[in-house]
Parts: sequence; structure tokens; C-alpha cells
Amino acid sequence: MSDLDAVLARATAAGVTRILSCGEDLASSERGLELARSHSEIRVAVGVHPHRAASWNTDVADGLRRLAGDERVVAIGEIGVDLSGRSAAQDDQERAFEAQLRLAVELDLPVVVHVRDAGPLAREIIDRVRGARGMIHCYSEGPDQVDEWLRRGFSLSFAGTVTYPKNEVLRAAAVRAPRDALLVETDAPYLAPQGHRGQRNEPAFVAETLALVAAARNEPSAELERVIDATAGRLFGPRWT
Repeated sequence: MSDLDAVLARATAAGVTRILSCGEDLASSERGLELARSHSEIRVAVGVHPHRAASWNTDVADGLRRLAGDERVVAIGEIGVDLSGRSAAQDDQERAFEAQLRLAVELDLPVVVHVRDAGPLAREIIDRVRGARGMIHCYSEGPDQVDEWLRRGFSLSFAGTVTYPKNEVLRAAAVRAPRDALLVETDAPYLAPQGHRGQRNEPAFVAETLALVAAARNEPSAELERVIDATAGRLFGPRWT
């Protein structure tokens, strides 16, 4: 990204104090950590995305384990299951997801979970791994599934999609989620919130998503921001600060 410094400056101006960079494979996880080493506001999740699940093997596992020893790595992710038809073979996804859940438990790290058209299967795999904990990235299910994730101890993170006018079901889910299990995010460079729709997403735009979620919940934005900040701190632990 040629304008990274400008992007980070806009994030700071918008009040963003932490940015989580998520890997999609070993190579991108390494690049994310390189960024974090030169930018103090960035923290990293290292992992293999379901789109890249076919790349999972013991060498990759060892590589992620090595990266996770760095104090800037706060989670294993982005991992999960995607049955939208645009990802790796389902068997590869299941294998990589379960293995990375076990790696996260081994390392005592939370997970950043990608779930698309696969909620029941993702929950089934998580149930196989005792002690797995973390967040559901870019939550895309409805309010009826919120309690299923809460029962498993997961936080729910809402991205720019919650701001889209027709996405009433997702806003209902954001309202149903309890304050201490709620997060907001960008999923940059994708899924820019409504006011920036069609543009490249960036961390500063998370303020718009926060404002929409706070309004839907009939809560002051500043207060919800404080609660979400505390939730992120609990989830990601001392490396987050």
C-alpha cells in the first residue's frame, strides 16, 4: 500500500488507537508482522484463511507457531469456514480450521473466525476443540444465531455491512448482542460502510460503523466506544495494549 502512512494518519485523526492486521496465509502473516514492527498502532493475527486452506500443512503450522512468539501477535486468524462457493474444498477448510483452533488453544491465543454460509458447521468444529475462544469476524448471521455464539464464549464483530440500508437483520443481531460481547471493525479494504460504499475501506471508517451500531442500540457512541475498547482489551490480552 503506497499510501499507508496517510491511511494510518487518518485512522489516528478518527480516534483509532489499535489496528488488527489479519493474515490469510503464512506469507501474508509474515508481512503483517513486518508492518507491526514498524508501526506501533498495529497488532497482528496470524493464520490461514479458508480461501487458502489447501496450503495448510505442518510446515505452515510451525511457521505460525514461530510468528506467534512475537509480542505483536495477539490472535490466530483469519481462520474459519466459507461455503459460499468461492473458497477451498470443504475438507481442506475443515482440516485447517480445526488444526488452527487447536494451535490457538496450545498458544493460549484467541481466534479471529471467518464464517460465511457455514454457521452450523463452524460451530460444530469449534465444539470439537475444548478451550477455543475468540471473535466472529464480520458477523453475517441473524439475531437468532447470536446466542449460539455467546454460549460458546465468542464475541461478535460487526463490519460495514451492518450500515447498509437493507441489512435490517444484521442490525437486529447487533442490537441483540450484549455490550460486553460486541465489537466493530472495518474488514478493510473490503465492505466500506454506507457513507463510503464503493471506495476502498480503511481503518478510519470504523467510526461510521460504530455510530450506526450505537444508534441502532439507542446508546451514546462515546460510551459504546469505551465498552468496545475494554472488550477488545480483554479478548486480545496484554499484548493489545
